[in-house]
Amino acid sequence: MSATGNERILVVGGGMAGLWTALELARKGRELTVLERDPPPPEASADEAFESWERKGVGHLRHSHAFLARLHILIRDHYPDLMRELLDAGCREIGFSDNLPVALKDSYKPVPGDKDMTILTSRRTTLEYVLRRYAGRQQSIRFETGALVRDVLTEKTAGGTLRVIGVKAERNGETKDWLADIVIDAAGKNSQIIDWLNERGASIAEETERAGILYFTRHYRLRDGVDEPARTKVPGAGDLGFIKYGVFPADNGCFSITLAVPEIEMELRRAIVRPETFDAICARLPGIAQWTANETSAPVSRVYGMGELISRWRHMTKDGSPRVLNFFPIGDSVIRTNPLYGRGCSFAGVAAEGLAEILDRTADMRERARLYHARLAKELRQHYDDMVKQDLAAAKRARHALEPDYRPGVKARLFKSFAEDAIMPAIRGDVELMRAFMRAFHMVDPPNTWLRDPRNVSKVLTTWARGRKRNADLYPPKLGPDRREMLTSLGLSPTADSERLKSA
Repeated sequence: MSATGNERILVVGGGMAGLWTALELARKGRELTVLERDPPPPEASADEAFESWERKGVGHLRHSHAFLARLHILIRDHYPDLMRELLDAGCREIGFSDNLPVALKDSYKPVPGDKDMTILTSRRTTLEYVLRRYAGRQQSIRFETGALVRDVLTEKTAGGTLRVIGVKAERNGETKDWLADIVIDAAGKNSQIIDWLNERGASIAEETERAGILYFTRHYRLRDGVDEPARTKVPGAGDLGFIKYGVFPADNGCFSITLAVPEIEMELRRAIVRPETFDAICARLPGIAQWTANETSAPVSRVYGMGELISRWRHMTKDGSPRVLNFFPIGDSVIRTNPLYGRGCSFAGVAAEGLAEILDRTADMRERARLYHARLAKELRQHYDDMVKQDLAAAKRARHALEPDYRPGVKARLFKSFAEDAIMPAIRGDVELMRAFMRAFHMVDPPNTWLRDPRNVSKVLTTWARGRKRNADLYPPKLGPDRREMLTSLGLSPTADSERLKSA
């Protein structure tokens, strides 16, 4: 077997991670089979895909999505024909200048790197529908739909390491062994393959943290002849502590609203699944009220909920030695993140690109495993740690908000002031700072490296020293009502959750 030989490759799962992996391997001249449990997309249109495509393996298919610049770069540089198809289907590119605060628009001057901070936005079903059909036309990619993986096939090397040699899958009522030289697990967060490997002694460790929030999404369509609301000083995304919100422009006149609620807010999370409550909340948030106003749009879906959000990193090596050979988990099956940050699809794309390069570099199965997981750690670990840290801090703040007697200490007040009165105003008032911040957000640069640049630190500290009064123009207008006002307006008790905490 050579690094570029005719290896039998199985990809388990035909979602975003599986599709990017299949395309990257095919681009390198490899042939492979994708085992996918769900049916292929409908032939008609993006709207039909949204309405009728059954994807039981993708629980968040109809939640809001915006695809970060890192993924846009992958498509732009490797698949220009796919990019044309996506744009023809209604997907949209939103550039760096489009997302600038109103105050920075007039002074903005583009630089070459700004093109690397373009977002691709659409309904998730639209992007996956086009991507799936594109992959299906590639001669070296074979799809087997309706295939449900029931077990993993393994053997042990002479040194006692577990080696994957295929999977057992059920299709059309018949169970069959699919043998392979390489098995790629792209079956997502509910994949059982690593559990099966651990039952056979793989000892794959993992670390997990709860994201601490739940998601609720509803889709809307602009009325005929109505344009999207113009951008104003009131942002289309914000964090009120007891609720986070965001507008997600999509394709073909559609957009979605996602409201994220801390797990601890029991009153709100129980009520928000009702469409009338969801829309009432939107009407009280200035940044999105103009979008959901009756004269602007009409709802076209129910409220979709998503819970049990957990960040997870699985360790496939120990002291540099792989726990399993010829097996490469990708996407949520190995690294699961909070969807709040929109990085799951980009993580999968980065991992797929790296895997394709590594399989070409060496045929040694141990070296392949070592290089692949080292690549994940180098490219993604800092972003993962940053997200987990932010989630833990947000969950802590949400709990404190329900504790009437809580008073923040000096350190907590200082950190809060640094974030709200130094970093964010400085970014809103300086294009170069905004550029550096967004490069990290979009995974073009590692997280927080921009704050290690002495020039940037000096700008932030100078902004902080000027004080709130002199920086008044750098703050957005009020994002919405406080917690008590919002819950009372919805007919909910603003004290029930606090009382529950006291009695717990």
